[in-house]
Amino acid sequence: MIDTTGANPAALTAKNVKQRLGKRAKILAAIRCYFDQQQVLEVDTPLLSDYPVTDPQLDNIKVENPTVNYQSTSQPWLYLTTSPEYAMKQLLSLGSGSIYQISKSFRQDAPGPKHSIEFTLLEWYRVGFKITDLIDDVTALLMTLMPTGLMANGVEILSYREAFLRHLSIDPFSLTSVQLENFAHQKIDCDFTDQDKDIWLDLLMSHCIEPNLGHQAPCFLIDYPASQAALAKITNDQQGNLVAKRFELYMKGIELANGYEELTDHDQHVDRFEQDNQRRCELDLPTQAVDQHFLKALKSGLPECAGVALGVDRLLLLAAS
Repeated sequence: MIDTTGANPAALTAKNVKQRLGKRAKILAAIRCYFDQQQVLEVDTPLLSDYPVTDPQLDNIKVENPTVNYQSTSQPWLYLTTSPEYAMKQLLSLGSGSIYQISKSFRQDAPGPKHSIEFTLLEWYRVGFKITDLIDDVTALLMTLMPTGLMANGVEILSYREAFLRHLSIDPFSLTSVQLENFAHQKIDCDFTDQDKDIWLDLLMSHCIEPNLGHQAPCFLIDYPASQAALAKITNDQQGNLVAKRFELYMKGIELANGYEELTDHDQHVDRFEQDNQRRCELDLPTQAVDQHFLKALKSGLPECAGVALGVDRLLLLAAS
């Protein structure tokens, strides 16, 4: 998306606009060419959902349901999707095979230099892929899209634990929430308290680690704590810690993508959604109804797969730099 809201009119010359639109069009065409060569099918799913997401870190934008007076429904609200994930997984459960989508997504979030309530996502799922296969896939796509200089050093794969040891000299798995809170107060100007260990890990990650990632080469951060698994599978790392089979990709200190080896079990999904709503209660946030269409699809069988969401707007920003 090229956002012209509040832009300096003098900077938006016809030449500048045309150049930016041209670069965007070329990258979108290159994305489609890559997946066409890989025989991954492009799909298009609805932007409106009957259900919000339960993730306590996300909030949907809700809109009035215009059909409430014309159909036998008591549902007054619909929700703009925060990503096409659930709808795409429903297609996977129906036998679509590997699929991708370039989609608008929406999040009720404070706008800023790196955040917008409306943005463009590239999301794809590869049937039969493990997390390592997905990292290779993302790397291959970046090699076709990004300027040579940004990819000259290949990519770095760094574990969550290694990142904390490198940049803060602490092991995130061995410290208690109290120890992490005390450490965070030494490093960051913050005046609150919380018993949730992940609050402090996230704060230290965003303030002290993320800005340093991906400057020499794109950095895949892997093996997040199991408590941050979201809908990824869980395994053990070499130290025996429970970790999520997921990654976040950073370039120039900017988070570009988030990938999972996808959880497929219906009952485990239900447990994760219940944990989300429990955490929402702890944060004094409203609990959310679970997407019943998605749960029904899981019962019919989600194939073993790995999937990733990549921010297209951030990709364009990095490619231009």
